[in-house]
Formats: sequence, structure tokens, C-alpha cells
Amino acid sequence: MIEILPYRLDWPVEFERLAARIRTALGQRALRVDHIGSTSVPGLSAKDVIDIQVTVPALSADIALALRSAGLVQRGQVRLDHVPPGEVADAAEWSKLLFAQPQGERLAHVHIRVAGRRNQRYALLFRDYLRAHPATAEAYAELKRRLASCLADPKDYPEVKDPAVDLIYLAAQAWAAQSAWAPTQD
Repeated sequence: MIEILPYRLDWPVEFERLAARIRTALGQRALRVDHIGSTSVPGLSAKDVIDIQVTVPALSADIALALRSAGLVQRGQVRLDHVPPGEVADAAEWSKLLFAQPQGERLAHVHIRVAGRRNQRYALLFRDYLRAHPATAEAYAELKRRLASCLADPKDYPEVKDPAVDLIYLAAQAWAAQSAWAPTQD
């Protein structure tokens, strides 16, 4: 069963701890290490999973090796992000590496994405838009609470949630164009 928790003040602290481990493992190969996803939006209810985006110059075997050496577990079956409507379905724009914490450690998902690619921008724009629009964030939290309580199979949660995330992303794109948005650095 999926549990959506009220925002926790320790989520940014937990992100910083994990980010330091990643920065140590990757050094200068990590161009950015950002707290993304719902736990990165102050006040937003979320699953208790810290999502981290690591921006790199290119996806490479040495990056994967460094993260595995730091104790992270690669999820090899995940190689592409969901492509929202209206976006070009070019695999290069949506490719990534995905890692998780080892069994028994703090639950986290570490998304490795290439600088300037659409999926790298998507995560930062989505986060910054929700930070700037608390009413939208609250509506999104309510959707997540309802999905978590109504879905019979928790594996369906991401698939059912994706269209709502896409709607927010489409609004975020218009906002970014009007406001000359540039991603904040965590």
C-alpha cells in the first residue's frame, strides 16, 4: 500500500546527506545534484522517498560504476523516462540511469540525466513550478492521497499519476516561458 505523508522538515536534510555521498562518488562528473520530486517542495505531502537528480555531461559506464561502488543499486530495467504529450519521443532526450539505496537504508531514487536534455529540464521545471504555485501543489497532493487510498495495486500508482503530472508540466512550460525561468540550485 502507498502512504502519502504530510511534508516533513527532515526531507531536505536527508537529501543533503545523500547528495554529499553522490558528490563524493562522482566528483566533477556531477554537474548538478538536485532534490527533485514531491519531497523537494516545501509543504507538499509525498511518499517518503527522496528523489535526487544528478546532472552529468553524458551517461557512461564510469558513472554507473562509481555509484555502484558508493553502495547504490542500479535499476537496470529503467532506461527511459515517461514522455509527456507534445514532446518529441527521442530516446536520447528521455534516457537516464536509475539507482536506489541498498536494502535497509533510507528510501531514495537517484535519477542520472544528461545536462540540457528534456528529461533533465522536466524534473527541475516541475519542482520549481510547484514551489512557486502552492495551490497547484496542494491539488496535486490531494490527487496523490486519493490515488494512494483507491488503487488496488500500488504498481499502478505511477501510471495513473503520470497524466496529472503532465498537466502540471504543460502549465509549468507556459509559466517558464512567461517568467524567463531558470532552474534553482539546491
